Amino acid sequence: MSILELLLALVVVLLMLVALLANVLVLMCFLYSADIRKQVPGLFILNLTFCNLLMAVSSMPLTLAGIIYKSQPGGDQVCHAVGFLETFLTTNSMLSMAALSIDRWIAVVFPLSYHSKMRYRDAALILSYTWLHSASFPIVAASLSWVGFHHLYASCTLYNKRPEDRTQFVIFTGVFHALSFLLSLVVLCFTYLKVLKVARFHCKRIDVITMQTLVLLVDIHPSVRERCLEEQRRRRQRATKKISTFIGTFILCFAPYVITRLVELSSVVHINSHWGIISKCLAYSKAVSDPFVYSLLRHQYKKTWKDIINKVLKRSSINSSALAGEPHARSVPPPGE
Repeated sequence: MSILELLLALVVVLLMLVALLANVLVLMCFLYSADIRKQVPGLFILNLTFCNLLMAVSSMPLTLAGIIYKSQPGGDQVCHAVGFLETFLTTNSMLSMAALSIDRWIAVVFPLSYHSKMRYRDAALILSYTWLHSASFPIVAASLSWVGFHHLYASCTLYNKRPEDRTQFVIFTGVFHALSFLLSLVVLCFTYLKVLKVARFHCKRIDVITMQTLVLLVDIHPSVRERCLEEQRRRRQRATKKISTFIGTFILCFAPYVITRLVELSSVVHINSHWGIISKCLAYSKAVSDPFVYSLLRHQYKKTWKDIINKVLKRSSINSSALAGEPHARSVPPPGE
């Protein structure tokens, strides 16, 4: 086992542990906070969280074993099941991100009609579509025996071992990535750019009002004026940073793996096995970044998990105080002695 393979194995272990911890925290916040459960986007985030958790406990461990042993871990049935699940979960997580972007688009562009256009029933219908869409491709691949252990990625995934099926597999792979990665990317770009346009429009209106106020307040202190101008700059940058993060992490994590899968179909280009594993690790890293991008760094989730921590610490301190006071209570003699 080379040093690079050892490093890649350590990266997979780190990704698996962080993905488990971060997504469990999101799940705990969802179960603890009634306000988060009431919100429609919470359903999409819950679905995305389950996809990331299942990816961390199913596909990542087998990829780690594949890197270490350089062969198929477990039997064919286990590998086929994990390959089926990996294809389903990857597609489902992509479509869940697209659903979240649609929810934000409706909330920002159509704020007055948001509650009538995006209800729990509508969110359930969208999730039903994502599940049907995500399940259709692995079902077709499994029925045609296009799922197995791929040495290039050291994982159980889509793989065709029969040369006579090469043309059909190329068409299937192209359609699969077009209707999963490309479709989700187009939806993300369209919706978030619309959101960015509305956010910039509102920022301009606020900036005009702020500048008019600063002009009228002649005696305002220079430090206060400077803070107002600084807040203007931060407000303009905030929406751009958030949307760049949503789209950027999606492209950075999934694009190298998808491009590698498509280039692999060409018999002309040779792909290094180490790069195949690196691209797979980048795809796995989306399960690590999603909890922070969509949940844990938001104010509501920060407040929730801080409340959970405070509650746990308060309970432990109460228990420790009770245990410390119990011997003292026993040592006090009863009245009359």
